[in-house]
Order: sequence, then C-alpha cells, then structure tokens
Amino acid sequence: MDVTFLGTGAAYPSPTRGASATVIRFEGECWLFDCGEGTQTQFMRSHLKAGRITKIFITHLHGDHFFGLPGLLCTISLQSSSTTNKQPVNIYGPLGLRSFLRRIMDLSHSQLVFPYVVHELVPTRDQCPMEEQKEVSFVDRDDVSLEEVQGTAIRLDPVADSYVLVDNEQFVIKAFKLFHRIPSFGFVVEEKRRPGKLNVQKLKELGVPPGPLYGKLKDGVTVVLENGTTVSPLDVLEDPLPGRKICIFGDCSGIVGDAAVRLCHEADLLVHEATLDDTQAAKAIEHGHSTPKMAAEFAKLCQVKKLALTHFSQRYKPASQVGEGDMDVTELKRQAELVLDEQEVFLAEDFMTIGIPIKNKRCAS
Repeated sequence: MDVTFLGTGAAYPSPTRGASATVIRFEGECWLFDCGEGTQTQFMRSHLKAGRITKIFITHLHGDHFFGLPGLLCTISLQSSSTTNKQPVNIYGPLGLRSFLRRIMDLSHSQLVFPYVVHELVPTRDQCPMEEQKEVSFVDRDDVSLEEVQGTAIRLDPVADSYVLVDNEQFVIKAFKLFHRIPSFGFVVEEKRRPGKLNVQKLKELGVPPGPLYGKLKDGVTVVLENGTTVSPLDVLEDPLPGRKICIFGDCSGIVGDAAVRLCHEADLLVHEATLDDTQAAKAIEHGHSTPKMAAEFAKLCQVKKLALTHFSQRYKPASQVGEGDMDVTELKRQAELVLDEQEVFLAEDFMTIGIPIKNKRCAS
C-alpha cells in the first residue's frame, strides 16, 4: 500500500504543481482521490497506470477537484482494447456528480469501452454556508447511457455520522462531513485486520499434516483430522496483525460533527489541505480552507502517525523558485511542526510517493 501525489496545487494546475489528485495503490489496484484538470497527463508522467483505476473518489464539486474526470475516463478508454472485459469503474462523489458526467459525455458524444457507476453522497445542510446552498434535486434523472450503470444514493448513517462506501473482506472505506464553501467530504481507507501467522510447532504437536488443512486454518476454518481431533484456528494462529489506515481530506475550514476524529484516530497517514500559511488564517477560513496549524492540530488530536500537507496556493514555491510576492513553501512545514510532537510532516510534491508498510505489532486478543 502506498500513496502517490499527482497534483498538490490549489485552484488551477501550474508548471510546478498539478491540480488536486492523489492515488492509493492497494494490491494492484489504483484508487484515485480527486481528479483536477490535467490529471490524465500527470498519470502519464508518473510510474502509475491509469488503466489500473478501479475506484475514484471526488471530495467536492469545485473544478480543481473534478474537471479532469471526463478526460481521464476517455483517455483510459482510448488506451484500452474494446475486447478487454474491464470491470466498471466505481465513482463516489457529492450529489450532482452523476448529472455532470452524463451531460458532458452526452454533449461530447464520448463513448467508453467500459462501464462506470456513480454513487452520490447526499450532503447535509451543515456542510456549507446557508447562502451557498443550492437545490440539486434536478440532477436525478431516470435515463442511463450505455456506458453508465445505475449507481446509488448514499445517505448519512445518523448513528455513525458517516457514509459507508465500501465494505468487504479486505478493507472498509467511509466518508465523513467537512465544512467548505460547498459540501465537502473526507475519506478514510481502513484495511481490516490480517490473520496471524500459523504456529508450525503447534500444528506438528496437534498432528496436522502440511497441505490444504493449513490453508483452511489460515482462513479461519475449523478442521477435523482423520483421527477425529478437532483443530480450531484459535489453537494454531498467532494474534492478528492490525490493518493500515489512510485519511484524505477535501477542502475544508473544519470538520462537521465528531465522526472525522473517531475515524481518523491513529491513522498511519493523514493527507490534509493547507492552502494558506498561518499568517493568512482569517482569509483561509473565510474561503473555507485550512492552514498548517489547523491541519496539525487535527493530526495531533487524532494521534496520526504521519501528516502530509497538500493543496498549496500557487504563491508557495520551492526556495529556488521564489519570486516577488511568493513565499518559500518550507515555511508551511515549519508552522505545522510547531504544533506537533513526534509526528512526521511531509510537504506533498507532485509524484511523491509515501509507502505504508504492513504492521508487525500484533493486535491484543
């Protein structure tokens, strides 16, 4: 599992930073979080393969976070064989995303060689200022294009105060509410606990012959030996290994409710926007954004292990490129580190990859 930043700039792509796009690679799949203008080109410049994308998550419907989506889908299609049985690409994002994709694909007469499914998160009224709230009921239409598979409307679980997007044997992906100028979401990807290793010595003592029975026990299945002895996985498995957790925030000036704190607790990596530096805090909040201090305070509250700052205003440049009116981007890292204790802080750069290794410390039984 690793995280690669394809776009780390705010508002628009520039020669030094692409618009928002982050990829999590997990066991051969690519999961894309946001898809700003030019993301397809960033894929081509990276070590990643866009054809490996199986899931796309859009944090909110500002252009620098999803204008690249139609072009990326079309490019993947053009690079794919029409005979390839590619599985549907599942797309998750705020209410209105399905209508956007339908209209732009129809107007451009774009045809894909694979299907896509749009699952829309239904926001709540406390996610943006009252004057920015818009009626979006018009987006729900019955007609579905040939490439589109009917998706679902995902509503907030009022008890958990979050949205369940994916839940299978390996991992769970949830969304939580953020406050921005329009409804915005954060996502948490949590790997489920991995089974512990088989204790070979105990297997020998119990008389379990090497072979298929080992696999069944590893998968949690109780087996009965030829002599009638019943062997439970609990008898021969070591304690399970904890899963990994990555949290990715959309644009925000704060969280809504307490779900974000609970879901992001002890995350291996928190990816949080820091559009403006701390001296611009009032302006950042006015426009629904965060500063390094705000990001670091949340990271400290959740006791995350690593914090990656991203979505920088284009005024922040590397020291070698600072010009009139610009600021050294390393100042943002310094401001975050003033808040934190042991956590490591990264300044996200385009094409930077952060590995998330498997944990060796076992879970308590």
